[in-house]
Parts: sequence; structure tokens; C-alpha cells
Amino acid sequence: MNPPKTDARRHHDPEVRGFASDNYAGAHPEVLAALALANGGHQVAYGEDAYTENLQSVVRSHFGPTAEAFPVFNGTGANVVALQAVTDRWGAVICAESAHINVDECGAPERVGGLKLLTVPTPDGKLTPELIDRQAYGWDDEHRAMPQVVSITETTELGTVYTPDEIRALCEHAHAHGMKVHLDGSRLANAAATLDVPMRTLTNAAGVDILSLGGTKNGALFGEAVVVLNQDAVSHMKHLRKLSMQLASKMRFVSVQLEALLARDLWLRNARHSNEMAQRLAEGVRAVHGVEILHPVQSNAVFARLPHDVSERLQKRFRFYFWDEAAGDVRWMCAFDTTEDDVDAFVAALKEEMAR
Repeated sequence: MNPPKTDARRHHDPEVRGFASDNYAGAHPEVLAALALANGGHQVAYGEDAYTENLQSVVRSHFGPTAEAFPVFNGTGANVVALQAVTDRWGAVICAESAHINVDECGAPERVGGLKLLTVPTPDGKLTPELIDRQAYGWDDEHRAMPQVVSITETTELGTVYTPDEIRALCEHAHAHGMKVHLDGSRLANAAATLDVPMRTLTNAAGVDILSLGGTKNGALFGEAVVVLNQDAVSHMKHLRKLSMQLASKMRFVSVQLEALLARDLWLRNARHSNEMAQRLAEGVRAVHGVEILHPVQSNAVFARLPHDVSERLQKRFRFYFWDEAAGDVRWMCAFDTTEDDVDAFVAALKEEMAR
């Protein structure tokens, strides 16, 4: 029997955009063009292809001559591989209580990576040397997991941004204790765009040892990279990537997307645009009586508090998530493809629902 004939069909309205996550956005057209360019013919598998080789020089142009990129499938995979690379079996990682590795990765760093997370409450998502010291002790105590790494997120899970001086102070403090520093840079581009600095200023120039470099939230179809900044801090990265099920056979299709973002200024254009749309959204929201913005809007995220019933009605018109449903806190995210009309329509809908 012949199989039924089917045609690929569009199952969504491409004009509909929400404010739930920058992961909801599609791939940037320039990224899709790069994927088509890399398609066709044969290239060596498992990272021995021409696109992955060229990605190394692109990454070094951003992060220095000793940087080495290891493309992976996703952000959780990047974090798990990176943290394994800088910890022993008895090692622990100090991080903010709100950190993605603690809250949103289903325990993968601990269950898959086999390490302990030592969390610290933070008012704005950012660690300080003083906050690190709440967990930075007991290196000789065999009854306690050994603090070996400080992990920070740029931008933080609350949309706030570490300055270069803040990261440098953290790195100096961690290194003085014999610890290494990991930076979860899923939205590193947004931070660099906000501060108007190169990404190296927030990473290798500040003393960061290893980086999870994001792509998906800034216009890639899929794919991130672990970037080793301090070669003396890690070992056996290739084996760890494979062991963690993050080695892509057709790696050229991950690498070419990162190349498309990083080789010129696409990473910066996309990040600037999403940041600008968040600023536009924040300005519109501030004019709505009864809505409170909870954190400084420094990237592409707006955190707000409003009546629960208003949020529920508004969610029927635009997708977004509660951040703390009991308190009425919500998160609104902008993406590289968010338009001014999208923002204005959302603010108008918010005003309508608040007036009901």
C-alpha cells in the first residue's frame, strides 16, 4: 500500500507574536540563509567540518586568541558541560538562588553533571563578593561539597546586568579563593548591547574562565557553545561533551548559525532591537495606573506586578508567563522580531484590561 501523500503546511499565524519568551521567536532570516549555504554536499561529521573550523577564528575575534568553542545543542547542555569541566566529583558551584542552573534546568547540573549547587538569595539576581562568601568556606571539610566554581548569569534571570567592574571583582574574589568562574551567557549579547561594550569586556577581559554562549535567544534556530576562555582551567572538553550527549554529528549546522550571528554584527543588531522593544514596553507600562515595574529594565525583559485577574484576561490575548503567581508578578520578554506595533498593541490591551 502506498503511504498517504502529505504536504508540509503552516500550522500557525506568522503575524502573531507574544511576550512569553525570546525562545518563542523563529530564526533570523540571515541565520536561515546561512543554514541553506551550509547545506548540500558532504562535510566531515562531529565537528571536523569547515564551518566549525572557521567558527574558532570568529570566536577568537570576540573572546581572545586562546578561546576555543565547543558547539552544543542547547543552553542546559552548555551549562552542564561547562560546569563539569571545572569541577571535581566532590565539587560544588556557588550561584544565585534565582540562577537558571538552579531553577530551570530540572536538576540537570546536579543529576547529570554530578555536582552540588550552593545557592545564595539575591535581591536583584546578581552575586557580590560578600554574597559569595556566604557559601565560600569548608574546602578542607570532607563532610561538605567543596566550593570550586562561581557561576553567574549575564543578563541575570531578573533582567539585570552585571557591569564589567562587578564581574571583575567577582572573578578576583573567586580566584583568590582558588575557585573558577563560569558565566551563563544565554543573553550575553543583550548585556553587551545595553552597556555598549564588546562581549570580551564582560568575559575573558574580566577574568571569566569558561562561558556558555547563547545563540537560540538571539536569532538562532538551535545551538549554543561552550567557550573555554582559560585553557588551564579545564580538561577533556571533547570527552565531556560527548559523555553529556551534546556532540552533534552534523555540527556544521550549529556552527554556521553561530558564525552568522557573530562574524559581523547580527548578534548586536538583534540584541539592541530586543532591548529597545523592552524599553518601549516599560515606558508604556509605567503610564498605566496600578501596574508596578519590579526591576530595572536593562535588557529585553520587563518584570511587573498587576492584579491577578487582569493578567489572566490579558494572557488570553497575548502569551506571557507568571513569574510569581501568588504575588501577581509576571515577566514580559521581547525578541529580535518584536515590533513597535506589537508593543503598542500589548500596552493598549493592558490599559483596556486594567480599566475593566
